[in-house]
Parts: sequence; C-alpha cells; structure tokens
Amino acid sequence: MQKPFEITVLGTSSATPTKDRNPSAQYVRLDKHVFLFDCGEGTQNQLLRNQLKLQKIKYVLISHMHGDHYFGLPGLITSMSLFNRTEPLILIGPKAVWDFLTLVINEGGGALSYEIKFIETNPNVSEELISHDDFSITTVPLKHRIPCTGFVLREKGAIRKINVDACVENGVPVSFYEELKLGKNYLSETGREIENEDLTFEALSLRSFAYLSDTIYDPTLVPFIKNVNLLYHESTFMHDRLSRAEETFHSTAKQAGMIAAQAEVEQLMLGHYSARYDDLLPLLEEAREEHENTILGCEGLKVELKGSYKVRASAY
Repeated sequence: MQKPFEITVLGTSSATPTKDRNPSAQYVRLDKHVFLFDCGEGTQNQLLRNQLKLQKIKYVLISHMHGDHYFGLPGLITSMSLFNRTEPLILIGPKAVWDFLTLVINEGGGALSYEIKFIETNPNVSEELISHDDFSITTVPLKHRIPCTGFVLREKGAIRKINVDACVENGVPVSFYEELKLGKNYLSETGREIENEDLTFEALSLRSFAYLSDTIYDPTLVPFIKNVNLLYHESTFMHDRLSRAEETFHSTAKQAGMIAAQAEVEQLMLGHYSARYDDLLPLLEEAREEHENTILGCEGLKVELKGSYKVRASAY
C-alpha cells in the first residue's frame, strides 16, 4: 500500500492577511513525517480549522525573513511547549530566523520543553539538507529582494517490486530482495547475472513536491524542479502588472505557468496572491495558458500525490 503524501494549504496571501486569505503556510505529510513550509501569521488558527495536529509537525522550513512567511513561528513554537512537547523539532531556514526565535524565547523568560535542532540554509547554492531513508530535502536558490530559499521534498524508497515466483525459481535469497527493490541485478552462485527486470515488477514512481515561495521569474530554477509531481510557485500578480512584479521581485501567474511548462512538472499550484485580487480565476486562466494542469492554491485545499505521476486535488 502506498504511503500518503498530502499537501494542505493554510495560507495564500502575500504581505498581509485578507478577509479570505492568510499569509503563507503549507502543511505537508509524507507518511509519518510532517513538514510545515513557512509559518505566516495565523498559522495556528489554520491548523485548528483544518483539524491538523500541531504536535505532529517535526520539520519547519522557513524560506526567508519577510514577515508574511515567519511571523506565526514564535506562537507555534511556544504552543508546542505549552502542550508539553518532548520530541525535538527541526527548524530549517536562514540564520536570522534562529537569531530571532532565540531572542523571543530568551526575552520571554521561558525555556522550551523540547529541543530545537537548527539547520541553516545557504540562499546562494542548492544543497541537500536532509537525507532520510524515506525522503530528502534539497534547497533551491531563489531571486528575491532579500535572500530566499525554495525547497524540494522527494520521496525515497524502492523503485521495483519483488516477483517472488521468479526469485524462488532462480534461487535468489530473501536477503537480496532489498537490493532488487533498488534496481540491482542478481549474480547467482554459478556466476550467471540475472537482469533485475526478470526478477521484479515496476513499482509506483517516487513522488516529489517543490515549494518556491517568493521569486522573480527565473528560468535557471528549471533544473532544480524538473519533472516534480507538484510545483507550488508564487503568482503574486497578473501579467498586466509585470513591471510591478519585476520591481518587487515577484512573479506573475503567467510566469509561474511558464516555469511549470519548462520544468515539465505534472501539476502547478498557484499562491501568494496580492491583496488587490478578490477574484482569483483570472490568475488561474492566465497560468493555464502556459501550463494546462494548474490549480489555485486556496485555504483548506488538500492535494494528494499519487504514484505513476498522478496528482489528485480536492478543489479546482
């Protein structure tokens, strides 16, 4: 049975909240691992509204030091302690977010009930920050007004399924099954090499999610996100405000679609909308002119990543 890989959108507004939209935050679950990508103001309330458990979060990833991406963090950290959390929390982001958080905790005079393990991002290069048996987290350098980092979460695991009958017939020991799942051929005791495809079946493809928060249109991002299942790319403006997008180092919905098309991603999700837009459908239509399989990120939207490059969203 395939492990769940779900993205729940908690916030899609840029700069400030609106009556319908909250600042950036996305709750991602890959089996037993739970990640929070950015933590804008009001994230705790959004977790409650969507019946998502605060204490399940093990990794918090902050893209940059604009307030709409991290102002919810002190409250989140404190609430975890008030609920007597003991499991360590892994915080990933710029050094400034760690300095900020340390100051808030120290000035508040309260030690946390758990440990925070901090991993600093380098906004100038792409690097693998975490390599777990189940997943990896790789950074993507973004071009924004201040240093900013995107993230790619990739599932890891078996790429093949065992053909037990074929393995028994060819005398393959059970101890070699894990090697077969990873695609290796088997060398028999007589020296005969048996091709992996003769001993296994094709498995469901491993899934991936890319989170690109704030960035100007930048085709150099394409190699980092090539063929991901789901790409979240900011789309702050319509293309008729291209000059404003360039001035503020943001992207238009059309440009988000262009990046998705160039990277040949399975599905694009828009977000980080300017407060000037009450109706988001024009942004969706604009992006779909470039990449047809595009959805609007909206508060409460849950996207499930399926195997074989199939993505299912609960809205749009």
